[in-house]
Amino acid sequence: MPLTTTKQFFNRFRRDEDGSLLIFGLVALAAMLLLSGLAIDFIRIEGRRAEAQGVLDTAVLAAADLDQTQPAATVVRDYLSKKGMLDELDGDPVIDEGLNYRTVEARLKTNVPLYFSTVANMFAVDDDDRELMQVPSLARAQERVAQVEISLVLDISGSMALNNRLPRLKSAATDFVNTVLEDGNGDLVSVSLVPYSEQVNIGPYLSYGLNRNQVHDFSYCWEFPDSQFRETYIRSDYQYQQMQHFQWNFDGRNNDRTNTVCPRYDYEWVQPWSNNRSDLINQINRLQPRAGTAIYLGMKWGTALLDPSLRWLENVFIDHGLVDSAFRNRPNNYDDEETLKFVVLMTDGENSNTQRIQSWAYDGESEYAHWNDYNFNYYLRRYVDQRYWQYYYYEKYTQSDGNRLLSDMCDAAKDAGIVVWTIGFEVDTYNGNQVMSDCASTPNHFFDVDGVSISDAFHAIATQINNLKLTR
Repeated sequence: MPLTTTKQFFNRFRRDEDGSLLIFGLVALAAMLLLSGLAIDFIRIEGRRAEAQGVLDTAVLAAADLDQTQPAATVVRDYLSKKGMLDELDGDPVIDEGLNYRTVEARLKTNVPLYFSTVANMFAVDDDDRELMQVPSLARAQERVAQVEISLVLDISGSMALNNRLPRLKSAATDFVNTVLEDGNGDLVSVSLVPYSEQVNIGPYLSYGLNRNQVHDFSYCWEFPDSQFRETYIRSDYQYQQMQHFQWNFDGRNNDRTNTVCPRYDYEWVQPWSNNRSDLINQINRLQPRAGTAIYLGMKWGTALLDPSLRWLENVFIDHGLVDSAFRNRPNNYDDEETLKFVVLMTDGENSNTQRIQSWAYDGESEYAHWNDYNFNYYLRRYVDQRYWQYYYYEKYTQSDGNRLLSDMCDAAKDAGIVVWTIGFEVDTYNGNQVMSDCASTPNHFFDVDGVSISDAFHAIATQINNLKLTR
């Protein structure tokens, strides 16, 4: 072949592109097949992992159930066996349990054959000849029923007689008690019922626990110095003075003595540390509207009954059959991770001004008996010249004083870790609602309600308490 012809042949071969697209297409197709295969394998792996995780989650949740009578490890294995996954269990389930909790943890190792990841896998006859990917799963479930301590602090002041308020409160509080003390909660949830008006009658049994100067047996209310509204506890190194027993009646036209500043009847006593639904509801249904409003005193006692300083007294109550033995050595410490503490504080108004009899007119047994026999204003109208009335009494607290003390008490409770829920029931002043909102743990813990909506508020609080006490 001539030289020129040879050069022309090679030049044409160099410039000829026929078939290059075919080669490129074959390479691209192979790459796409490989990527598609990898995607299919990935989808299969993820599907198998999700299936194994779902079965394992169900198994450990069932095993962690405190109502489960079978051993937790047996429950896990039984669930896996029924799904054909028992061979995939990676070691024994890990069980940690105590009086009011159970934690279950288990692991799986699931082998998934790879169909398309390599050429060998594509042409394998069965799964035993294929490469495998080991897919791990981990599940952990815990059921913990927390011990719950609640103070239910209810306003029974005179204004609760208006607009059908007290019957609505009774219905709402009854629903609350039934909800938090539902079946199965009896050994875990205690409720202290604290009715309050212008004072709080804690009754003779709780009074026993005070370092006190008791001068009469007509009622059982106690005075606090202002500084103790910044404390959650009851002091053993302080002698508490008994509240005067008298009725402040502004018209003074009769000698009625049923509406005393310190509520005088036994159904108005504080009922501490109870899990007895019937007793609590029966007392709620007997409550009557009384006197003025001292929200700060209701809050003081509601908080004190959650404080460990009264643990010794609760044990005394247990020894005398007044409190369920399940509550021995409670109230628990504030930092106990297995205990939740709540105050539910309700009012229909604001702190009112409140008076006391001058000490010269309330000093000795005859005078204690005298003011038990006579309505204070009735006596002044009937037997004392009007010019001298002002010398018989003084103002103990103004509304401003009460708001300040309530704020101090709420801050002390929240600082201790108590969750404070507040309910303003038909409170018709901005100041009244603001005081209650400020007292609550957060603005979302305050309910401003009217009419039958009070039932919704109590039910919502009870439901949230129940949700908090059970954690998975």
